[in-house]
Amino acid sequence: MKLSHLFLAAVATLTASAVRADDTADFLNPDNWHGRTDIWTIKDGTIVGETKEDPKYNTFLVSKKMYSDFEMTCKIELRDAIGNSGIQIRSKLTDEKLFKVAGPQVDVGKGYWGSLYGEGVGGMMEASKKEDIEKAVKEKEWNEYHIVAKGTHITIKVNGTTMVDKDFPKLPGKEKDKDAPKDGIIAFQCHAGYPKMRVEFKDIKFTNLAK
Repeated sequence: MKLSHLFLAAVATLTASAVRADDTADFLNPDNWHGRTDIWTIKDGTIVGETKEDPKYNTFLVSKKMYSDFEMTCKIELRDAIGNSGIQIRSKLTDEKLFKVAGPQVDVGKGYWGSLYGEGVGGMMEASKKEDIEKAVKEKEWNEYHIVAKGTHITIKVNGTTMVDKDFPKLPGKEKDKDAPKDGIIAFQCHAGYPKMRVEFKDIKFTNLAK
């Protein structure tokens, strides 16, 4: 009888884990996102940001929902290695017309792959090591990102190589006396300063760890 109870408890635990193991469909629902429609598209689980001219400011595809603890994997391509992008985590929307944001950003681009950057909040939070970037990143190909945010701990891997793995209780630079945000929006970036650029995020899998 005891073994039966243990078996049922194990099954219940596995079932609960399976139920919460994939929140991707809800996360990628187009109704959950807003941004400049001339730059961003989201279709069949793939997100594309493409500029035909320099937008003059960093602009984002922004989630309408807020997220705290989560795990996400995706493949990212910067076409021809031109431009810069990133994934904002636990951030805030600061301009609802231009879709500007502020907060921690998982960086994508030459010299910064896998770094955690403070977009609009004081600069670099943790830079990837040059040797790790050279070892792991294929600049003109697809690169797989794995991001885990749990409590104040952030882990970022690129193609299986750990770039960042530490606690961030405070923000950097001019915001160093402020606590790092515990939740916020997630957003995808198209960076200013390039005549044109294209970034694509595919094979996205998202798990909400806060449920």
